[in-house]
Amino acid sequence: MSIIEPFVSDVYLGNLLAGVDEAGRGPLAGDVVAAAVILDPNNPIDGLNDSKKISEKKRERLYSEIVEKALSFSIARASVAEIDDINILHASMLAMARAINGLPIAAEHALIDGNRVPPQLICSAEAVVKGDARHHAIAAASILAKVTRDREIVAMAETYPQYGFEKHKGYPTAVHLDAIKQHGVCEIHRTSFGPVKRALECN
Repeated sequence: MSIIEPFVSDVYLGNLLAGVDEAGRGPLAGDVVAAAVILDPNNPIDGLNDSKKISEKKRERLYSEIVEKALSFSIARASVAEIDDINILHASMLAMARAINGLPIAAEHALIDGNRVPPQLICSAEAVVKGDARHHAIAAASILAKVTRDREIVAMAETYPQYGFEKHKGYPTAVHLDAIKQHGVCEIHRTSFGPVKRALECN
């Protein structure tokens, strides 16, 4: 049984260390969103943790604080069309690369949540398994990515109210799968994902 280390120092080469994470690999609909964050060691943020382990209300509060206090941050994405074209893994890597390379203040090194490093980065990087539970910068990135994606998919519920996106955020819940059966798929569904592909084949 592996033991996850507690949060460790995010200091690297003059503090320009970026944490990077993505949100939205599992849903059947919407873009995959990534964020890169360079925190300010002189302006700490209390309560940072893996975005999945904190409440929506707290994520929203921390989102505002991260945006206000971070030395640099960038939010990027890969579209539904890109996901269907190159698959979700490569689309996630693409979104993270875009986030890192888009930082207004460039990072000197990046810590990527997971076990892969995206190609074509402008800085050195390393993958950190369960990094959002070990590095504050990755936790901050996970919060920016998740809040951004959740807001966007909830907004899409106004255009496609029949799917209940505001409730399940595009994930393959029973409610979502039933809605696809009843109404078919819409423009933001990922046609390369099994349940969506099967629904298209049945029509």
